[in-house]
Amino acid sequence: MENTAFRESCAFRESCAFLETTSLRLGFDRETGSLVSIYSKASDWYVFDRPHLALSWRMMLPLDGRRNNNAWGHLQKTKPAGEFSDTAVRFRWDSIESEFGGVHNIAVTTVCEIVDDQAVFRMHIDNGDSVFVENVYYPYIGDLHRPRDAEVFSFHHGSYFRLSTFEMWPTFRNPMGTHSVDYPTLTVQGDSNPPFYPFGLACDEKGNGLYIGVAERRTEAVTWHAEAIPGWRSSNDFRLFTEDRFEDKDVYNRFCAGHLPFVAPGTSFDLLPFAMEAYQGSWARGTECYTRVSKKWSRLSPMPTWAREPHSWFQIHINSPEDELRMQFRDLPKLARECKKHGITAIQLVGWNDGGQDRGNPSHDPDPRLGTFEELKEAIREIREMGVKLILFAKFTWADESHPQFKEVYEPLVIKDPYGNYYLHKGYQYMTISQMADVTTRRLIPMCFHSEKYREICRREFQKCLDLGADGILYDENHHHAHTLCCFDTSHGHRYGESTYSADEALIAMFREMAVDREFLIAGEASYDFQLNYYDVSYARTWGRDHKPCTRMLRPKDVNLMTAVIGFNDRSMINQCLLNRYIMSYEPYNFKGMLSDFPSTTAYGGKMEKLRTDLREYFWDGAFREHLGGSVESDGDVSNSYAVYRTEDGREGMIICNYDEEKSITVAPALESGQTLGRYRLVDSDELTAFSGSFVLPPLSAAAVI
Repeated sequence: MENTAFRESCAFRESCAFLETTSLRLGFDRETGSLVSIYSKASDWYVFDRPHLALSWRMMLPLDGRRNNNAWGHLQKTKPAGEFSDTAVRFRWDSIESEFGGVHNIAVTTVCEIVDDQAVFRMHIDNGDSVFVENVYYPYIGDLHRPRDAEVFSFHHGSYFRLSTFEMWPTFRNPMGTHSVDYPTLTVQGDSNPPFYPFGLACDEKGNGLYIGVAERRTEAVTWHAEAIPGWRSSNDFRLFTEDRFEDKDVYNRFCAGHLPFVAPGTSFDLLPFAMEAYQGSWARGTECYTRVSKKWSRLSPMPTWAREPHSWFQIHINSPEDELRMQFRDLPKLARECKKHGITAIQLVGWNDGGQDRGNPSHDPDPRLGTFEELKEAIREIREMGVKLILFAKFTWADESHPQFKEVYEPLVIKDPYGNYYLHKGYQYMTISQMADVTTRRLIPMCFHSEKYREICRREFQKCLDLGADGILYDENHHHAHTLCCFDTSHGHRYGESTYSADEALIAMFREMAVDREFLIAGEASYDFQLNYYDVSYARTWGRDHKPCTRMLRPKDVNLMTAVIGFNDRSMINQCLLNRYIMSYEPYNFKGMLSDFPSTTAYGGKMEKLRTDLREYFWDGAFREHLGGSVESDGDVSNSYAVYRTEDGREGMIICNYDEEKSITVAPALESGQTLGRYRLVDSDELTAFSGSFVLPPLSAAAVI
């Protein structure tokens, strides 16, 4: 049943155009082009039903002396031309008017169309004016309203291998600071933006959700943007109002995908399109709104044969910017002997480059204080002969500002801001108080991959890794360019304000072509979804029992994801690796130690690897489903510690973890498909054990159930 407010707002139904998907009904004002209503059929939730707050779009058109000059679609004096059908609503403004600039020769076309059972919002801009179109708010929701009876309403977006959560009600913090904005405001910065993490979920604790995600595999400068208007009821705890109107003020949350297209005078531009879909269920169910569409553009990288098998890594750091010089190249083969002893397949070698980790970038010359190029090459050959793979830590994102050639060679190729200055990453602090206090830190400057000159430098540096005979590289920080989204130095061969991410693919494709004639693994750090078409492994650190494996849900099988195992009895982290099909990267003493330094961890890790190998058709080759299709009843907390897997032929199994360090729990797993789960195997056991209904899971244990 539709609520009274919705019925009253649509008493003028003939003045509205409606679009419907299986999960949504959207209403548009035929006169203004504004989005006047959003109704979730999936949850009987009126996401937006106050037409007087309706918006269509907003654009920032900077003027001399008045940068923050906006044009608002719903306030245009000239009404748009509209075209309406059952599957699309189109509006066109031949010119637009801004608050302080008068009428502009800028034509705007918006389209909302039904594609793949989603509402897809598109915008085309023809800029015949003398101003830039710098910001565009679209699609623009006048009030992203919480579901009725919600206790907490949040926005979830991707961030470094996981979902981050921002509470939008009953509290709404102000990350921007009160000095910067009129209302509490969220603008997601840096590498947490779409399409690097290509969707967001607005939902309550009951699973009433609205999905908003990219509708094309295209990389543009976009952010998430939300405002809580008029502000806090109580600033002491950032608490909003419970009512929709207070005194003479409406209470609402504006929300949009915020584009930074910098459309220059005399040019045209298509915004990155966004799709909406309603869903009911967990974050994993919301993620399926993306994967159902993204499978059209997702593919597997040409992974080396050995990397397709269950395996684990050992990461070791041999030098830092503070000159630890921990190990000579000629001594590296002893690492392989340790790996052979513990059944480890690959070594990631960090700090081998001149100056150590995070110094001298982007140089990939071996540090002469550790040995010669030939000594490193010979050590790699010996390691490979032992059957162990050697992966070189690599980095191409930055130039070290302290590098003696920075001014002459690298500064012309850095990402520039609109004022002609380069952006600066604060860098990383190593070992000494001088660095920990951020006094002697070496600053890192993000480089522009659009520059052919810089890509040629990267080509030469990558060739050194190939010439050393390594089995691969792990390209650290490949997933971001510091907090930059755009580059404004057109001498690099790109347009003014080009997305800094949109040349990532050109760089990695070049590396792939250079290594095409050999089985060479290319790994990256926390690679975003589009990058996983090229990278064989994506590495991150996923600590926390509340970790939501967003990237694994985006790529439920075949793609290799890896995480750090650092604790000296790290059963809990190893169980998380089993749960989420993560490769283990053993890193004793924060990857400064040897495998023999934590025997309890390597022993348990070996048992987990054996279980995963024995049951690989389920838990290595099978598809990860998180909680979808299954449930677990327990006398303990398993809310974030079980996952369903599905084999190629449709059989299903589960991984269940007990993260409690002291208490056993009884678990009763069940599958929605009706398949019966009747056997389980603990990591500590080599045998499957029959059970009927439930079984006991010891503390700090995990079970594979089939």
